[in-house]
Amino acid sequence: MSWSRDSWRKYRALQQPVYPNLDELRDVETKLKTLPPLVFAGEARKLKTELAKACDGNAFLLQGGDCAESFLNLGANNIRDMFKLLLQMAIVLTFAGGCPIVKVGRMAGQFAKPRSSDFEEVAGVRLPSYRGDIINGFEFNEAARIPDAKRMIEAYYQSASTMNLLRAFSRGGLADLHQVHKWNLGFIKKPDIGEKYAQLADELTKTLAFMAACGLTSENTPTLTQTAVYTSHEALLLPYEEAMTREDSLTGDWYDCSAHMLWIGERTRGVDDAHVHFLSGIKNAIGVKIGPTATAQDIIDLSNKLNPENEVGRLNVIIRMGADKIEKNLPQILRELKREGLNILYSIDPMHGNTVKSSNNYKTREFDKIISEVRSFFEIHKAEGTHPGGIHLEMTGQDVTECTGGTLNVTEQSLEERYETQCDPRLNADQALELAFLIADFLKKA
Repeated sequence: MSWSRDSWRKYRALQQPVYPNLDELRDVETKLKTLPPLVFAGEARKLKTELAKACDGNAFLLQGGDCAESFLNLGANNIRDMFKLLLQMAIVLTFAGGCPIVKVGRMAGQFAKPRSSDFEEVAGVRLPSYRGDIINGFEFNEAARIPDAKRMIEAYYQSASTMNLLRAFSRGGLADLHQVHKWNLGFIKKPDIGEKYAQLADELTKTLAFMAACGLTSENTPTLTQTAVYTSHEALLLPYEEAMTREDSLTGDWYDCSAHMLWIGERTRGVDDAHVHFLSGIKNAIGVKIGPTATAQDIIDLSNKLNPENEVGRLNVIIRMGADKIEKNLPQILRELKREGLNILYSIDPMHGNTVKSSNNYKTREFDKIISEVRSFFEIHKAEGTHPGGIHLEMTGQDVTECTGGTLNVTEQSLEERYETQCDPRLNADQALELAFLIADFLKKA
């Protein structure tokens, strides 16, 4: 079937809400189509150019952010702290790992979440599952859980506010490499991590002083004071993504202007289903989550559908198999895909395959398992002669206790101290930076 931005409606669309007021839904879709784009086609093309370098092993993708953004938690401080954490990790990976970093935030649109069940039960009360603030409310009551199309408008304006602040931070001085000492988040508690980062910052400061002596300063070299942080989210709620899709006036191509990069989740990656069909027609960089049940043929079929021209930098296969399954499953997949000659950027999501329930009933992730899957990802690529191209993390710039382990040794008992996520557990800044230093070592070896 030929593609148009609404042709997905003729396919099976999983994980979509059932709106009780269809007239209101159509009004919201019409309104969204008249609103300005959140990103521009030229920016999306630039991201694909940078991802092409990561595909060839000449750069590395750092993609991270909230599990699910919240309407209630929107604020300049939260956005700033996530921006600073991305910068810190990128500096560690660039300076200690010796590799250019492509920074992509799970920000300015990550409002929808797939769920394993349509319903959840608490104390004998059964209600529809929370599917993200763009669809329904987190509060456990019947009224909050009714899908509300007007939430798409709120998600748009919150995304626009986040984008505005990200652009300001990227170009307004906060990204100046000379301020690297000031990027440190105030709640970094582990001396080892703080000291390692301070040492790295000192070395960078000396390097910048040497560059200034050679005539390269902030005044004549904008790359020392500015950076690019791209946005991404799971393209789950298709009415919203359709409304945000626009035809580029320069090329005539269609771009989903809700984010620079979109991805398809493990639950919605059916090659003949609506999500794959919709994303096949837009020109953004596309990611696909690949779980432990996937085969090489699944990925070949997805690549043929989503990237028929085999464009470098277009398709990001995001591995999320779990620490106990990746060593068994990934090597054979890489061997088969390598024979096909497909241009694929491989990145690792070490979060979703390592989710467990704690003894006190908190959903959590063990830091050691996260590290184990990342290490296996790099070792398998080295053994197979392919490139480990990136990492995909759920993390926050806030001082939370949601994942156990790490140098701070968050325990099952301390999870309740600051367990604030609305869906899945996130790494806090200490854990994220600790992981960045480890990945830097893996990158040097790679």
